[in-house]
Amino acid sequence: MFTGIIESVGHLRKVERRGDDIRLTVASGKLDLSDVKLGDSIATNGVCLTVVELMSDGYVADISAETVSLTGFSHYQVGKAVNLEKAVTPTTRLGGHMVSGHVDGIAHVDDRQLRGQAIEFWLSPPAELGRYIAHKGSITIDGVSLTVNEVQGHKFRLTIVPHTAGETTLVDLKAGDSVNIEVDLIARHLERLMSYSSQEQDSGPKSEVTMELLARSGFLR
Repeated sequence: MFTGIIESVGHLRKVERRGDDIRLTVASGKLDLSDVKLGDSIATNGVCLTVVELMSDGYVADISAETVSLTGFSHYQVGKAVNLEKAVTPTTRLGGHMVSGHVDGIAHVDDRQLRGQAIEFWLSPPAELGRYIAHKGSITIDGVSLTVNEVQGHKFRLTIVPHTAGETTLVDLKAGDSVNIEVDLIARHLERLMSYSSQEQDSGPKSEVTMELLARSGFLR
C-alpha cells in the first residue's frame, strides 16, 4: 500500500525485454534504501514492483506481461524518469490517499496550460474508467496522489502546484504524453458491493453483512 506522496525521482538504468515480460534496473536517486530488503515493494511510476535485486543506489524488479499491457512500461526506454515511493509503514503519514500500485490503464494528456504558478492538465483516460473519476475525488497519475478539479464526460482536469511539479516527473508532462492511472480504491469496491447488492435483491433479501456495509458507506440512510 502507498499514499501517492513521491519520495524521489529516479530513472531507468536498464530495460531488459524477456519475452512479454520486462526486467528493470532503477537508479533510485535520493530514495533512502537503507531499510529496503529483497521482496519489499516500491511504487515505480505508480506500479507496485517487488525488489528482486538491491544495490546501494538502485534496485531490480520484474514486470509481468499483464502489468506491461496496462501501463506505459511497454514503451519506456533507458533514461526515463520515474516517480518512486516505498510502501507505507504503520508510522507513515497518510498525506495522499490509499494507493494500491495496481494501475488500471493509461491516460493521455490532451492539454497543458499555466494558471498562475500552477500547471493545469486535461487528461483522457480509457472511457470505461470514467465512472470512477469524480469531481474533488482522488486519482493517481504516475504514482502521484492528486485531486480531480473538474470532470467533463470521462475527461478530467488536474491542477499541479509548483511543489508537486518540482518533486515529481509531472513538471515535464506535455500534450500527447501518456501516464499510468489508478482510480480510487473505494469507488471500485463500492461498485462491486452494489453489483452484489443488486444480485441479492433479485434473488431475495440482502444479507446482514451487505446491509451493514451499505449503511456504513452512506448508501442506506
